[in-house]
Amino acid sequence: MSQLRMVQVLGGGSAGSSAHVRSLAAGLVARGVRVTVCAPAALERAYDFAASGARFVPVARRGDPASVGALRAACADAGVVHAHGLHAAVRAALALRGRKGVPLVVTWHTRSHAEGARGQVLRLVERRVARAAAVVLATSSDLVDRARSRGARDARLAPVAIPAPRPPFGLPDGKARAELGAVERPLLMAVGSLDAHRGYEVLLDAARVWRDLDPVPLLVIAGEGPGRPVLQHRIESEGLPVRLVGRRDDITALLAAADVAVLPSRWEARSLLAQDALRLGVPLVATAVGGVPELVGDAALLVPYGDAGALAGAVVGLLADPGARRALAEAGQVQARTWPTEDDTVAQVLAIYDELAGS
Repeated sequence: MSQLRMVQVLGGGSAGSSAHVRSLAAGLVARGVRVTVCAPAALERAYDFAASGARFVPVARRGDPASVGALRAACADAGVVHAHGLHAAVRAALALRGRKGVPLVVTWHTRSHAEGARGQVLRLVERRVARAAAVVLATSSDLVDRARSRGARDARLAPVAIPAPRPPFGLPDGKARAELGAVERPLLMAVGSLDAHRGYEVLLDAARVWRDLDPVPLLVIAGEGPGRPVLQHRIESEGLPVRLVGRRDDITALLAAADVAVLPSRWEARSLLAQDALRLGVPLVATAVGGVPELVGDAALLVPYGDAGALAGAVVGLLADPGARRALAEAGQVQARTWPTEDDTVAQVLAIYDELAGS
């Protein structure tokens, strides 16, 4: 494998896929594999792929001839090309057109939530990507099924590992809570882009229930996105005990200070919030959607998506029961130890590369 060069391709790069590529690049380089990462320049600034020992080639997240040409040049002597996400996979397939013998691996980290005409277009894109790939790696079982339904020749479950949070996390718990205004009240944390599929409208419905508690819990939502104006208007007009704090670089510190983490999404594969919460020993309330149940097992309270009453009830119940919170915290750390490590993930991916290169 040391004589082969692997090209990793990222498009927009969610936090999960970008962290995975950074981890994968470092692990492959450590095993003697030459790695090139093709991604928008902003991702290099955020994740420093070059520091892992990989060669970095800036490629804009566009499908124009110039971007595809740059990607094609970067893949000129590749043994295997590995694209992460639909947009990256489409551009990688275009760049490899006419290049026989260079297998394309695609990892599906997430799925589209678009409906109507846009949803139909994205389903066509999924079919094109699934059929172009020699192997589709999916981060949850339902994504494996989705890839197969779209015509994938070979779809496999490949739960990706990301670096576990390591202390020190940033601000001490007391200072983090003081900054957020939750010194003498329970602190609830949610993290993720402010998009419709994240379920924050339902979460605000649930916050209307626990605002009658004494003391009133504070819900902090870290993330940014198009839904912010609507959410902020509801928070202010309804007097909800909720703060939107935007993008933060100290998410781990804030999460470690929380009494309960909340994941109200319509769909998730291997949620970063869920992984970090369980590893940190923070009790988690989450929706039973996508890959969440297989990720958390019995180490979180799961509720139906869209059920504000069930969500509020689970949170209020945990806040009233310190013993239940301790039990979930302990179960979460046990569950986290069952997840594949970064080394496990690199070894699995490398075995697939070897299999494809050998064939």
